[in-house]
Amino acid sequence: MEIYGGLPRAVPENVGISTSRLARIAPVMQGYVDAGKIPCALTMIARRGKLVHFEKFGMQDIAAAKPIQFDTIFRLYSMTKPITSIAVMMLYEEGHFQLSTPVSELIPAFKDMQVYTENGEATVAAEREITIKHLLTHTAGFTYGLESDHPIAQRYEDLFSNIYAPAKKVDLAKEMELLGKIPLFFQPGTRWYYGMSSEVICCLIEAVSGMPLAEFLKTRIFNPSGMRDTDFSVPEENADRYATLYEPTEDGGIQGVQEVFGANGPLSFNHNGIGLQSTAADYLRFCQMLLNDGELDGVRLLGRKTVECVRTDHLSNDCKIHSFFEPGYGFGLGFQVVTDGTDTPTLGSLGTYEWGGAACTWFWIDPVADLIGILMTQLFVLDVDPSVFSFWEFLNQFKVLTYQAITN
Repeated sequence: MEIYGGLPRAVPENVGISTSRLARIAPVMQGYVDAGKIPCALTMIARRGKLVHFEKFGMQDIAAAKPIQFDTIFRLYSMTKPITSIAVMMLYEEGHFQLSTPVSELIPAFKDMQVYTENGEATVAAEREITIKHLLTHTAGFTYGLESDHPIAQRYEDLFSNIYAPAKKVDLAKEMELLGKIPLFFQPGTRWYYGMSSEVICCLIEAVSGMPLAEFLKTRIFNPSGMRDTDFSVPEENADRYATLYEPTEDGGIQGVQEVFGANGPLSFNHNGIGLQSTAADYLRFCQMLLNDGELDGVRLLGRKTVECVRTDHLSNDCKIHSFFEPGYGFGLGFQVVTDGTDTPTLGSLGTYEWGGAACTWFWIDPVADLIGILMTQLFVLDVDPSVFSFWEFLNQFKVLTYQAITN
């Protein structure tokens, strides 16, 4: 049996999971909903290619008293980035470039980049070209302009006023021209720092494939993988499945919030590296393809060695020291990777790779345990005080509740 295009269901005990121990998940998730900390949650666990847990809690729309459904459509935000990273690796496999290829060979706007000095008072020439690997590992020198005491913040604010304003329609090529004029925050390859690398990746996909990003993803990933509800927009006929977005309030509750980052409309969020919208079941199929070393239901998207490369830590020790990484983690090609299980704050396995989005969505893929976990809600938490709501505590509880149910 399948649920909304996901994986076949199995009796948990048949894949080494305890049904009675899985039952511990529901009261914890429901407790967050009852306490008004989150509007809703979908929790999903698959092992050995079979779905063993899929539960729903809370409301898709609180004001309308509309419960969340198994096919509710969520804003993925940065869970878009692993998908676009895989798209780049598909083009890499076809021989269009090497990971060491300078980005400027494909996007001329990034030739002869300038770099801010450490205090931001001056700029110097980049010591090396930005490579495609720098983009995939977030070591290129781009940021999101959150450095309030640095002149780069104003430069990014001006950039975002052009590319994220609903009334302005800036294509990826023009966006790259604007971004290429902003000096890098640090020399390429010397630090891990989260930023606009994924937007550059999206432009790279268009430049190499000759196809619009949305068309490439649909024809090369979504359609072959059976991800029928994943796109940059939600069709009008599915509007009733689209979750309302919330944010925490200072008193510890939640409230509805207008779309962030300048959505193009109530059902459209075509902002490339952070713009996809999807269901939990669709994203499970993407994860299972990776857990299967690049193949799903007889369709191969990537080679086995390519997936192995993607889920390998590619950061040098110097990068990790300067990256503000949580202990025990490194970074692969588009995914956070567990490198030391003794330092991570929860249960799991070495080599687990994962990522999430700004509305408290998260997934992880554990090749050792042959397991996938997915957690979905719609609570926008950027810049939220952890004392009001800690997404990491919420996520780590779900991880512990997942792993404690494994029996063999």
